[in-house]
Amino acid sequence: MVYVAPRGATYILIDDNLDTELAPPFALLQEGKALDYRSATVVERLMNGLPRNALRPGLQPLVGLMALLDPLPAYLLHELLVRLAGLVGMYLLLRRYGLPGAGRATLCAALALAWAVLPTYTAYGVSVLGQPWVVLALLNLRRGRGHWSDWLMLVGFALWSSLVLTGLFVLAVAALVLIWDAVRYGQVAWRPVLGVGLLALSYLLVEYPLVYSLLIERQFVSHRVEFDYARLAPGGVGAGLSGAARYFGLGQYHAGLFPRAAPLLAAGLALAYRPASPARQQLAQRLMLSLSILVVVALFCGFYPQLIGVAQRVVPLLRAFNLSRIHFLTPLLWFGVLVLSLRYLPPGRLPLVLVGLQLLIGLGMNPEWTLNVRRLLGRLPATEPTYAAYVAPALFARIQQDIQARTGQRPAQYRVACLGFAPAVATLNGFYTLDAYQNNYPLRYKRQFRPLIAAELAKSPALQTYFDAWGNRCYLFSAELGKNFRVGAFPARVVNEWAFDARAFHRLGGRYVLSAAKLRHPARSGLQLLESRTAPGAYWRIWVYQVRN
Repeated sequence: MVYVAPRGATYILIDDNLDTELAPPFALLQEGKALDYRSATVVERLMNGLPRNALRPGLQPLVGLMALLDPLPAYLLHELLVRLAGLVGMYLLLRRYGLPGAGRATLCAALALAWAVLPTYTAYGVSVLGQPWVVLALLNLRRGRGHWSDWLMLVGFALWSSLVLTGLFVLAVAALVLIWDAVRYGQVAWRPVLGVGLLALSYLLVEYPLVYSLLIERQFVSHRVEFDYARLAPGGVGAGLSGAARYFGLGQYHAGLFPRAAPLLAAGLALAYRPASPARQQLAQRLMLSLSILVVVALFCGFYPQLIGVAQRVVPLLRAFNLSRIHFLTPLLWFGVLVLSLRYLPPGRLPLVLVGLQLLIGLGMNPEWTLNVRRLLGRLPATEPTYAAYVAPALFARIQQDIQARTGQRPAQYRVACLGFAPAVATLNGFYTLDAYQNNYPLRYKRQFRPLIAAELAKSPALQTYFDAWGNRCYLFSAELGKNFRVGAFPARVVNEWAFDARAFHRLGGRYVLSAAKLRHPARSGLQLLESRTAPGAYWRIWVYQVRN
């Protein structure tokens, strides 16, 4: 209920979420190209014609919901469904395999709730919270013939999750476990093997745009081939160990950033409670195996920039893949440590207290939850705008109207780029942008766009590395603003000198720069000020600059 607010005055995650995940499906749907996978199809609203197959599949539920609803209610309903799926999937897994038996239903329900509120990015669907369904289905298939619902769980997970974020790692880990199972028992469990095969086949069908563009007809060379993780992260053993400690103790914010205190405390208490016995030895062995795997994963992720920096010189294709995303599997493994420990604790209040601790940690680390509570209390930070304030539809509608009144042009007839705020805001308001936050787009376009900002990148080695070695944020940069992509109206910001190549911008079709900061000398950037606008409730004051003739 904390998310409920009139006229879009609710808070949703902005960084790597509202500033990137809603605009592409919105653009796809506005152009009627969500299910158009032809190689020649481009999305005109993004990056001067972004290949459609660089974007997410049209079969994913978030896209379907956005076809029926406006972006905000679609996002909120999608989040509710994702978390309900996580709740039910974890509860069923716990009741059947994790904590079976009479008298544990309440504990299972509480633990499932703690799982469902984890601060994971739900725009990625059930990539994290839906993993219990995969485990449940494969265990059911391993135990018996399996029901039709088990096969459906695997298809549903592929439909509602991301292949590149979790799918590849789920498939790889499931395959390794089945190989170990076959070696251990001397026979192959064919039903779960077929289940993994069905999951892989389902991903191939759902992620058809990606698979087609990579394996069948290579439509473009991705900008990801120039990723250089070694330049992006500090090197050295100290940096690697620090990163590993963060991955082990906290995780990663996309997959679920929360202190692992409850599982570790539960493990310690379970070992302390059990006297020296075969049961205690078995618990210790299982905990050691689980924690060892988590340590290895944390070390791999912490040292990944250094490791990949060496490996990509040998295998350049590795630049395009981020293998450290295996951390998307670690929240479930940590809950496995918690569940294992709870099984060895005596029934009573202690298990519920530990689960309650995990629930409070999950809620406390979930920024959407905490910031919406603060909003209800009238204490939302000024730097964290609500959806309505961030997207500011009335403000950008007025800017469109003014441009049309002045030139007679509708948004499809010109291109804009944004300074000081995410281009996704302009996209969600119907503008056609040259800039965007995309994790996959043509390298050719990155090289066409770079001259616009080359002089500003030259002023800032940090921004130059940020764009050249990564570049998912194909933005207009200012060395004075740095990585501040949320320049609010108050206090107003002024950029004293902005070295912008207006001619290169014009060659790409750019006509207007929408800036959240005032340019002190726009003429030196080849621009002229047309107007400055804000609107009641808007987070921004927007200065509209036109390329000078």
